[in-house]
Amino acid sequence: MKKHFLTSDSIFQFICIVILIALCIVTLYPVWYIMCASFTSNTYLVSHPGVLLRPHGFTLGSYKLALTHPLLLSGYKNILIVLFISLPINILLTLFTGYFLASKKVLFKPVLQFMILFTMFFSGGMIPAYLNVRDLGLYNTLWALILPGALSVYNSIICKTAIEAMPDSLSESASIDGANDITILFRIVLPLIKPTIAVLLLYYGVGHWNAWFNAAIYLQDNEKLPIQNIMRAILIANSNILNSAAAENDQVNQFAESIKYATIMLTTIPILCIYPFLQKYFVKGVMIGAVKG
Repeated sequence: MKKHFLTSDSIFQFICIVILIALCIVTLYPVWYIMCASFTSNTYLVSHPGVLLRPHGFTLGSYKLALTHPLLLSGYKNILIVLFISLPINILLTLFTGYFLASKKVLFKPVLQFMILFTMFFSGGMIPAYLNVRDLGLYNTLWALILPGALSVYNSIICKTAIEAMPDSLSESASIDGANDITILFRIVLPLIKPTIAVLLLYYGVGHWNAWFNAAIYLQDNEKLPIQNIMRAILIANSNILNSAAAENDQVNQFAESIKYATIMLTTIPILCIYPFLQKYFVKGVMIGAVKG
C-alpha cells in the first residue's frame, strides 16, 4: 500500500483555502445580513439584534415605503444625470492626460508633468474649493458634482501605463502616414486600451455613485441631492430631510429599522448589476502595462 503523507505544499494550500473562505464569509456576510434585514419585520429586528441568517416575518413593506418616497426617486434621477454627463468628460480628460504623460517628445513636459502630479498629493482645501464653486456659479447646481472632480490623476496614470505598453511602431507608422495626435489617440490608442477604459469607467462610476460629501456642501435644494445623500438622510433617524415625511406618514415608524436596510439595497443593487459586465475587463485593464519586457 502506498502511503500518502502531508507535504508542506499541501498544508500551505489548505491554510490558504481556509483563509480565503474566511475572507469570503467576512466580506459577503454584511451584504447577506442587509438583504435579509430588508425583508425582515421591524419588530424582529428590534427585539433580536445580532446574527441574522434568513429573513424573519417576511415583508416587502420597507421596499414599498422606500420606493414611494419622493426624495429617493429624485435621488436616482440626479445621480443618473451626473453619471450621464460626468463619465464622458471623465474618460475624455483622462485619455488626453494619459496620452500626454505617455508622450516622449513634448515641450516643457517635465514641468507640466510635475504640475499635474502635484495636484495628486496637495490641494487647496475644502474652503478654497467651496469659494471656487461659489464664485464660478456652480453652487446649488449638479455641475458642482461634475466639474470639480472631472479628472483623476491616479486614473490618468493607469491610462498612461496602458498607453506606454503599446508598441511605439504603431504611432510612429501612423505619424509617417500623416496622422496627427488626435487621429492616433482615437483611432489607434483608444481601440487598443478598451479594457483599461472599461476599468476607468467603473472607477469613475462607483466614485460618483458613492460620493455624498460634495453634494452635502454644494447643494442646498433637497430635490437636487443624489441617491447617497438621500440614503444618508434615511439612515439618520432625526434627519431634517425626512422629518416632514415622517410626520405625515405613520408607516415610517412601522418600518423605521428595516427601511434603512431596504434603502441600502436599493442603492447598492445597480452597481452590483453592472459589475459582472465589466469583470472580464477588470484584471486585464488594471494589469496591462504593469510588466514590461
